[in-house]
Amino acid sequence: MSKRQLLLVSTSKIHGQGYMAYLHGELREFFRDINTVTFVPFARPGGISHDEYTQIASDGFAPAGINIKGVHEGNYLENIKNAEAIFVGGGNTFVLTKTMHEEGLLNPIRERVKNGMPYMGSSAGTNLAGLTVGTTNDMPIVWPPSLKALQLIDFNINPHYLDPDPGSKHMGETRETRINEFHHFNNQLVLGLREGSWLNIQGEDITLKGTHHARLFEKGQDPKEIAPGKINDLL
Repeated sequence: MSKRQLLLVSTSKIHGQGYMAYLHGELREFFRDINTVTFVPFARPGGISHDEYTQIASDGFAPAGINIKGVHEGNYLENIKNAEAIFVGGGNTFVLTKTMHEEGLLNPIRERVKNGMPYMGSSAGTNLAGLTVGTTNDMPIVWPPSLKALQLIDFNINPHYLDPDPGSKHMGETRETRINEFHHFNNQLVLGLREGSWLNIQGEDITLKGTHHARLFEKGQDPKEIAPGKINDLL
């Protein structure tokens, strides 16, 4: 994985800003040698077409000077084979994972990324970069053949991680409770990414960026707050 280039973001939008607006500087740097990014729009389950979702991504990336092409515009496998970079958008992680398995796209993307093609994920697309998609917040409105993901990193991510509200009277489960339940049956580390945070991974270097700490969960251990910066030694 020494050639990997990954940009894994918790969300495509933060409050009060448009699609990818808070990331324009990071996008310019990450895709600095790229003319066109191939967009995977498969996570949106109805109500919006692949073309419409691709247009949203295109409009969001345009201020950063980046062109977007939908992977569905032609043959999927040929478009991945010829892609300069891949961006997998957010939506429902189960819909995305089911489509990626059924279309046979996981291995081709994994191999391209191993050989240096930049990969960006947002929300569901970030879930897809982990070992499995078992720590998504989404409802399983469809069921994929497997929960195995791209395995571009050696841990799982929980995007949109929320802390308990001490003033709330809600008595339901917290994200921390759900992740602890996951660890009852699974061993891999889980990194909770708060809104407006992201990982920039270059080879073996993993950097947490943004204004928030992340929360790291290890089976049988108390969670740890992780400050922005290099976090290689923790994962």
